[in-house]
Amino acid sequence: MPVIALTQGMGSLAQDIAEQLAAELHLATLQHEVAERVAEKMHVSRSLINRLRGGKAGALERLRADRNAMALYSAEEVLEAAAKGNVVIRGWGATQLLRPVPHVPCIRIMRPFDKRVDWLMEQIDTDDRGVAEAEIRRSDQANATRMHDQFGVTWNEPVLFDMVLNTDRLSVDTCVQMIKGLLARPEFAETEASRALLQGMALSARVRAALRAHEATDGVDITIDSIDGRVTLRGIVADAGEKAAALQVCAAVPGVQSVDDQLRVMARSKLFPSARQ
Repeated sequence: MPVIALTQGMGSLAQDIAEQLAAELHLATLQHEVAERVAEKMHVSRSLINRLRGGKAGALERLRADRNAMALYSAEEVLEAAAKGNVVIRGWGATQLLRPVPHVPCIRIMRPFDKRVDWLMEQIDTDDRGVAEAEIRRSDQANATRMHDQFGVTWNEPVLFDMVLNTDRLSVDTCVQMIKGLLARPEFAETEASRALLQGMALSARVRAALRAHEATDGVDITIDSIDGRVTLRGIVADAGEKAAALQVCAAVPGVQSVDDQLRVMARSKLFPSARQ
């Protein structure tokens, strides 16, 4: 069940590559759907999610935005889609989220700035090059900031990827065939161990999202490890009530077969906020 993670800049032609890959390999694609699902879980509009991700949100919107929740819910969506398999995932930090999984190729699609500007001018039907240049720079900065804040990485660092493809020198079709060739190599063969790893990562993300969505556990910050449906919770909680709630929420998450409670309760809960830091 192939899973391909792509990272992109505006005008890189990553969408064309993703669509052709999906057509030739009979895969689903995941990109724009994530915003709608994240918005629903956060009880905000999809347009706000898109503005925040694209660097277009106003100062007040940025101040009020729960970026941690957005990152958590988007990670859940990406990992859930990857765990089902047969999908091309474009953007949403997929190349970083899925990098630990040996059978998932993480690929950067790039193109020179000027060519991307030309592409955008054509898309929006303008001859104002300055407007297009500003939009590409704003988009790139938003991507770079988000990747640094969420993963602590430099967005365009080549070592983060298994393959970097330049659509200025390579056609969309050539890129597609190269990615298909990479999938066929033994390094990217799906194994029982790599499948179990991905399933465990998806379940951990599902548990974390459930804790965040529950009023009694929305502030819990703990380590969650999952393998074969067995979930281990480690870390510190404020009091016995929060611990009980976390265990209850975790046990109710679909796919959880057992919960290993390794949580610790603060002896003096008033000290907890500073201890959590």
